[in-house]
Amino acid sequence: MNSIEKLFPNVDWENMWEAILDTLYMTAISTIATFIIGLALGILLFLTAPHQLWANKVVNFLTGAVVNIFRSIPFIILVILLIPFTAFLMGSIRGANAALPALIIGAAPFYARMVLIALKEIDKGVIEAARSMGATTPTIIWKVLIPESLPALISGITVTAVALIGYTAMAGIIGAGGLGYLAFMDGFQRSQNDVTFVATVFVLVIVFIIQWIGDFITAKIDKR
Repeated sequence: MNSIEKLFPNVDWENMWEAILDTLYMTAISTIATFIIGLALGILLFLTAPHQLWANKVVNFLTGAVVNIFRSIPFIILVILLIPFTAFLMGSIRGANAALPALIIGAAPFYARMVLIALKEIDKGVIEAARSMGATTPTIIWKVLIPESLPALISGITVTAVALIGYTAMAGIIGAGGLGYLAFMDGFQRSQNDVTFVATVFVLVIVFIIQWIGDFITAKIDKR
């Protein structure tokens, strides 16, 4: 440990571990919420499209508009725009919990588009066969749409989770905590390059682990 302390003299390892846990917490909670909300939005976009089970131009247009608008706003601007909403909802604009609304609202529309793309790749014959056998819409969703597109859904949420790690770093600049906050406040602001370097290395390690887990699960469930 002494050699590590000599190599990185400015790194407070207790703060570093706390920052790692904050980053993991923000990423995990926002990824789970993004998966649920994004999946729901993607399925809604798919089913309300022309010639689908819930074909509805108005609902499809409005849902698509919401997804496109929030997907197009740069995350750092979205964080600033959501400060009043975050303060109202979470009671504070600082800390890991305060970053969650912006992380989820920023990532869910992004993932919803991935869900829509995955669903469009399903063979229409499979859906028609289920309909011809009298399957209800919920049955088609849970027994056809999600199972058939699951490898693409897992791959998509893996990409989204990696993007969320980058979002947490940006959120850290305005006080959300995590490795981004530590790298900016203790590293950049105080010109302690070793702190920035170590924080960056841990971010990369987390990204590689998440990507490996996502690729492993996708390979296991992909029967093609």
